[in-house]
Amino acid sequence: MTSESSSSARFRSGAVARMLGMPVATLRVWERRYAVCSPELTPSGQRLYSATDIERLALLKRLTDAGHAIGRLAGLDRTQLQAAASTHANTLAAAVPTAPPPSMPEAVRVVVIGPALGTRLQRPAVQRASGRTLHVLGTFEQADAIGPFALETPPDLLLLAWPTLTLERWHAWRTGLAHQSPALLNVPCAVFYGFAATADCDALRRQGVTLLRSPQDDDTLGRWLGQQRARLPHDATAASPLPPPRRWSDAALVDIAGLSSTVACECPRHIAELLIQLSHFEAYSAECEHRSPADAALHHHLWRVTAQARASFEAALEHVARHEGLLLPAPGAD
Repeated sequence: MTSESSSSARFRSGAVARMLGMPVATLRVWERRYAVCSPELTPSGQRLYSATDIERLALLKRLTDAGHAIGRLAGLDRTQLQAAASTHANTLAAAVPTAPPPSMPEAVRVVVIGPALGTRLQRPAVQRASGRTLHVLGTFEQADAIGPFALETPPDLLLLAWPTLTLERWHAWRTGLAHQSPALLNVPCAVFYGFAATADCDALRRQGVTLLRSPQDDDTLGRWLGQQRARLPHDATAASPLPPPRRWSDAALVDIAGLSSTVACECPRHIAELLIQLSHFEAYSAECEHRSPADAALHHHLWRVTAQARASFEAALEHVARHEGLLLPAPGAD
């Protein structure tokens, strides 16, 4: 439909009442008692409303829903009504405390012993599968080289790549670590190994060491690394603030999307529809986090990123609404 044909379209009172969410009887009372608009009359006496009439009625409806008396609004023109709506929206926004912008969680600091593993961690497939949550502080050939470096910037996790793993080699490495860098003895360790006796692996697991046998593809290695992050008792993301909860339900967002059908700007509708999709994916990621322990770290990362995006778009919607003079539902309202 062209803009010219859209501006010349006329709507009957029943259709207008449904668009505005108000009884036809109220619409006619407003016309008779307050002369809020002057729709055309057909020869048979039916009222036909223009797009300009509907826009004015929509502004009046939102303002009366917000508590303004129709008798005080009826004599205002379109510019004055929009100014009143904008003032009301700004007042409501000022009354609601603004949450600080969500911060991205910090990456886990990792020191790698084994150059081949350090190089492999930079592969896109490994980064993608791990949730891009690892920050490699350094890669070293031997453990005794990390002492001064690691003490200056303590890691959250030590990653070791050993072709052969034995209990004797593990204890010898821990003894050397105690002399070279005793502060690292309390850092959790994960070992990517080639060959080992079952008894030795069982003994190390009982000591809290996480093991993964090589070779593994990049996706499996990345997922395993993501799981190490989720198991850390001092996970860096635990200290970061949680994203704020949803401000509007799906029903409220559907109402907000309907508001923009009566104004020239389509941004409120697009943002409201995008918020519904983001909120659904946020809930999906949270469910997957609890449903699949193997993918917990990845889905926790997806949940955080989506929740932060949702919070940012909620703030954007409020900003657009103030600019357009739209009255949004109160946060938490259905």
